[in-house]
Amino acid sequence: MQKPRWFLLLLALLALGCRGITAVFTPTVTPSSTQTPAPTQTPFIIIATPTPLGADVLELLDVGELLITNLYERVSPSVVHITARVITMNFFFGPQSSEGTGSGFVYDKEGHIVTNYHVIEGAKSLEVKFSDDTAVPAQVVGIDPPNDLAVLRVDVPAEKLFPVELGSSAEVRVGQRAIAIGNPFGLDRTLTVGVVSALGRPLQTSSDNYIYEVIQTDAAINPGNSGGPLLNSRGQVIGVNTAIRQGAEGIGFAVPVDTVKRVVPVLITEGRYPHPWLGFLGYDVTPELARILGLPVEQGILVAQLYRGGPAAQAGVRGATQQAIVGNRRMLLGGDVLTAVNGTAIADWKALQQYLALQTRVGDVLTLTLLRDGELLELPITVAAQP
Repeated sequence: MQKPRWFLLLLALLALGCRGITAVFTPTVTPSSTQTPAPTQTPFIIIATPTPLGADVLELLDVGELLITNLYERVSPSVVHITARVITMNFFFGPQSSEGTGSGFVYDKEGHIVTNYHVIEGAKSLEVKFSDDTAVPAQVVGIDPPNDLAVLRVDVPAEKLFPVELGSSAEVRVGQRAIAIGNPFGLDRTLTVGVVSALGRPLQTSSDNYIYEVIQTDAAINPGNSGGPLLNSRGQVIGVNTAIRQGAEGIGFAVPVDTVKRVVPVLITEGRYPHPWLGFLGYDVTPELARILGLPVEQGILVAQLYRGGPAAQAGVRGATQQAIVGNRRMLLGGDVLTAVNGTAIADWKALQQYLALQTRVGDVLTLTLLRDGELLELPITVAAQP
């Protein structure tokens, strides 16, 4: 008797060694003059057995885990738990003590601890606890609220201090591993792992202040992580965890390590970081404003007011000479238009502040490119400390 076509097809598949396939076949019945009952079909179930991972693959997985566990063993002793005690007023206007906690890390063998300014803001007393549960009082050495950084100092033997290694912002790439160690909700030395999600973010800390070149990460950061290190796979600090996006998961921000390297040494020696300042205020030039005022440029800063005795006034920058109603607001007009600093185009006020924060220091001499009465001119200016 001739075999059904579906049976022959199945035999062919088995002969070819096909595995792991579960299929349902519908036989094709060729009509004939003699009708015979269709045979009852027995289902064939072929089960694929998973192939065990090779030793080489398992070894790579072990290496990945060992990298994280080894990093934690090396770096976690550098992470400290900071308790800040503040005095507040109760309902009856009586003083009462309350506590806030955060994280920090050992900066050097002299006992300096780096953390966020908002962790220690307003504290009447500070306590630092190390990985061996040693708890000691700490003193504030320096603060920089605009960059949300602070430096504390503790008096402990050098052998109890394990300074972290600082990395470089220039080497940080989107997609690389990001590891946070801190004390979220008081849970000491908690490790979380994610990636660098974005770079170059400006993080607004107040109505007038921004932290520039901030690192965005999806490594879990929660209250209590503030001030702790964000690390690369080598255990180097690439940032200081400082904020999370309210109402969103997996969006945290860290002050970049290059800002730490620029600011912290000054905080240790001076107590404050002097922020560069040019001594004038102005309006952003937009295409619409340029059209209304007849300006030959569509971006830059229209200088409005000069601070008396400030760098811009001393350099000969010209401020407004008249007032006018433009649209629905009163504006000060007639001043110079700043278009570039040291050859770098300046599009608006935020771009100027970012350039000053990242590229200059107090005492530097810069060259301003200005548009005055339709002509370009260059003026040297000495950067001063913002009062």
